[in-house]
Amino acid sequence: MGHQTTHFLGSHLSDSGVDFRVWAPFAESVSVLINTDFNWNESPLESEENGYWSGSIDDVKAGKSYKYRIHTRDGQTIERNDPRARQLTVSDNGDSVVVDPGYDWEDTVPPVIPKEKQIMYELHIGTFNRPDAATIGTFYTAIEKIDYLQSLGVNTIELMPVTSMATSNGWGYAPNHIFSVENTYGGRRGLLDFVKACHKKGISVVLDVVYNHFSNQTELWQFDGWSENGRGGIYFYNDERGDTPWGGRPDYGRPEVRQFILDNVTMWLTEYHIDGLRIDSTIYMRNSKGSDGGNDTEIPDAWSLLQDMAKLAHKIYPHVLMIAEDNSGNEYITKSISEGGAGYDAQWGLGFPYTLRSMLNIGGSQPDDSLAKELTHNFNGQGFQKVIFSDSHDTAANGSVRINEAATPGNAGSVFARQFGLLANAIMLTAPGIPMLLQGEEFMQEGNFNDWQMLDWAKTKQFAGIVLAHQHLIGLRLDAYGNTTGLTGPSINVFHQDNENRVIAYHRWLNGGVHDDVIVIANFNDQRFKSYELVLPIAGTWQVRFNSSWKGYSPDFNETKPSTVTTDSSNRINIELADYNIVILSQD
Repeated sequence: MGHQTTHFLGSHLSDSGVDFRVWAPFAESVSVLINTDFNWNESPLESEENGYWSGSIDDVKAGKSYKYRIHTRDGQTIERNDPRARQLTVSDNGDSVVVDPGYDWEDTVPPVIPKEKQIMYELHIGTFNRPDAATIGTFYTAIEKIDYLQSLGVNTIELMPVTSMATSNGWGYAPNHIFSVENTYGGRRGLLDFVKACHKKGISVVLDVVYNHFSNQTELWQFDGWSENGRGGIYFYNDERGDTPWGGRPDYGRPEVRQFILDNVTMWLTEYHIDGLRIDSTIYMRNSKGSDGGNDTEIPDAWSLLQDMAKLAHKIYPHVLMIAEDNSGNEYITKSISEGGAGYDAQWGLGFPYTLRSMLNIGGSQPDDSLAKELTHNFNGQGFQKVIFSDSHDTAANGSVRINEAATPGNAGSVFARQFGLLANAIMLTAPGIPMLLQGEEFMQEGNFNDWQMLDWAKTKQFAGIVLAHQHLIGLRLDAYGNTTGLTGPSINVFHQDNENRVIAYHRWLNGGVHDDVIVIANFNDQRFKSYELVLPIAGTWQVRFNSSWKGYSPDFNETKPSTVTTDSSNRINIELADYNIVILSQD
């Protein structure tokens, strides 16, 4: 055994071997087991008298697997993986692996994309690009599709969780080891290669992370043998605050557990060059009953930890995008820390997909002003503090289906499903907020979202026109054609709402003026209007920049052909609208 080390946790390569350090405050003794040619060599660690155990072992190299052997105060002997292991041999019952932290980024610079120019794409590595129905997707099969995403206009990928997970598959929201990357996806090296490949194409990567619970199957559970009330031990609350529907809630008040989570944030941003984090279900961090809770079930330690996470992330990388999934609509999530907020850059706009679904008129629901409210709703007067989507892994699952499947169940590629899917995504891509597509929705992927069904990439050919429509919409959103600057602005005015005919129209602008002011007119009716009259907020001649009924998007669409409209002395226009149609106008 060599010198004691006190500045890190986990296993770290040194000049002579590997340094080990672990937190196990209730252990009687701790040793490290090193796998040497099918035998385990045991070396005791020294107590630092502060709950930590450390030591260094010579002649151990990267790639060696190891575990901790813990002798508990009640005479038990338990073996545990390193909570900070950067890699496991396998996700279930595997061993920790010593990794070489070196990686050649080839001078790749992360792209800096302002919020108003972000186009997000939610991606699940296991199903995004599976080689076949029997083979799980990996970071490397996903890399094969980066050119496709770039051509679509996507510039930010939101990765569903990739940490080691129970049974090596799933959505990733039941984390076993939050410092280790899932092996079946390609492990640590695979994620590094994926991020580098994205950055080379100007695409940033936002990663889903889960801190609201740790799986009860995790080796963190009763890590060093100690617990109270039959609960989770040192990493968890050992009272009712530890209960969540999915596993034990971490003890956010314990300094070592806070550091565990903060160091995890640091790892993603520094070691993997991740550009942002989406924190899963922050409402279940800060309230023991989640959205059903009240003031009496709040967890103040979680709020201060959320603030510390946002502060740390912005300190490490000023351009970081920190997103909270809170589902409370609480604007303090995205208020600055100096004002008492949590300091996040954006939060998921969970009302948006449900409002769009209500416009499907499924079950005879009547149109109301909910879409207008959703379009104009913001946090703290800021248009880009929310991520908006017509579908996500949540809305397209959990007993529900993708929005095009909901439109015509069993026939998710029908004319109506295409019309409505395009209408929904055109609303999303012309509304204030950070728009996000769910993988496959741009080519009419059917069914629900799950962790096994491979995306049907043949549909990109079958529905090439729908993919083209999304390219055009994203181009307009980013002002790629130089005539829709207003879509990058935060301002919106819903100036026309006709509930009887299910038509809504809104004005979007940055500074206003030619090539800036944008008018969006959406018909959620199955009726065509030969001449629909409405009063525009700005006079003049308007050019049609996008018409979702164009036969170039689908030969069986019932196309209308307005190319320009001009207001009369009362600012009125008359425009032909197809059924389930959206048109986007701006001025030259």
